[in-house]
Amino acid sequence: MTVSTSAPAVVAVVSEELFAEFFSVADAERLRAAAERLGGGFVRVDRLSDAELGAARIVITSWGVGPFDAAVLASLPKLELIAHTGATIKPFATDELFDRGVLVTQAGAGMARSVAEVSLTFTLALLHRVPEMHDALRAGDGWHDAAAAGVQHEILGAPIAVIGASRTGRAYLELIRALGAEPLLVDPTIDAAAAAALGAELLSLDDALRRAQIVAVHAPTLPETHHLIGRRELALMRDGAGLVNTARSWLVDEAALIEELRRGRLSAAIDVFDEEPLPADSPFRALRGVLVTPHRAAGTREGRLRQGRIIADEVEAFVEGRPLVHAVDRAQLSSMA
Repeated sequence: MTVSTSAPAVVAVVSEELFAEFFSVADAERLRAAAERLGGGFVRVDRLSDAELGAARIVITSWGVGPFDAAVLASLPKLELIAHTGATIKPFATDELFDRGVLVTQAGAGMARSVAEVSLTFTLALLHRVPEMHDALRAGDGWHDAAAAGVQHEILGAPIAVIGASRTGRAYLELIRALGAEPLLVDPTIDAAAAAALGAELLSLDDALRRAQIVAVHAPTLPETHHLIGRRELALMRDGAGLVNTARSWLVDEAALIEELRRGRLSAAIDVFDEEPLPADSPFRALRGVLVTPHRAAGTREGRLRQGRIIADEVEAFVEGRPLVHAVDRAQLSSMA
């Protein structure tokens, strides 16, 4: 626990390891300076119960923090702002929190580039059949006959469906467009002109699935997007197409996807799963030609520091009476994972 000599006005409920990942020396100092301007000190703790909270006006949170229910809020009589180092605030945001008028902000924008780059990495790997060839060589099949891995493709001119013009979806669009892909966008919240401004052709989900060589999922987690890509939708994808999911497993019917992957008709690169950590007996671990990573698409050093910088910026804005750039209100909770 990092302790200040003054009653803390700013409390960071962030592990020591994560705090070092998020906050540069300069940004950590900005948090301490903000606390002083509020007339108190700064403290980093592993749990809220580790700090005296009576004077705290700002709480910085990370993954694993519990809900700010009536009991927790009673210990924070002066709380005015929660600044979350991650994206979704669902694990801790409560009606009581918003009823009290506490402001909430988050650093999800800092993750978009990192996740988009992993999506691009996955896209290129699937286009070039890297997982299939890697698996064959590692299995000791000799000098693998490339034809057995399926047809390889360049990204230049490749039709790529982007499901959702989210922050990450837009960052991904920018990357694939720069490499000469043919972006196909599926998003019912924007029109054709807005899609064209993003450099993409707006299509229905079914039409995009039929045309795309790669389908990359970047949609929000909403009731209507649960298993947006299910058995019917997977059947629409062309033979040899690939699915990229760095968003949420909520969006894809895992059982249906595993069935298609076992047939060998599609390929996939997945960073998110229904059960995490991924069980030892998960079919994803044994399927050939499938690229899997442990929900780390947003884990770059640069992205982490960008998240910390956003939080430091938001804390300073609050202290100086300026509007928050990344504020989240109660209505936005429904579109968060």
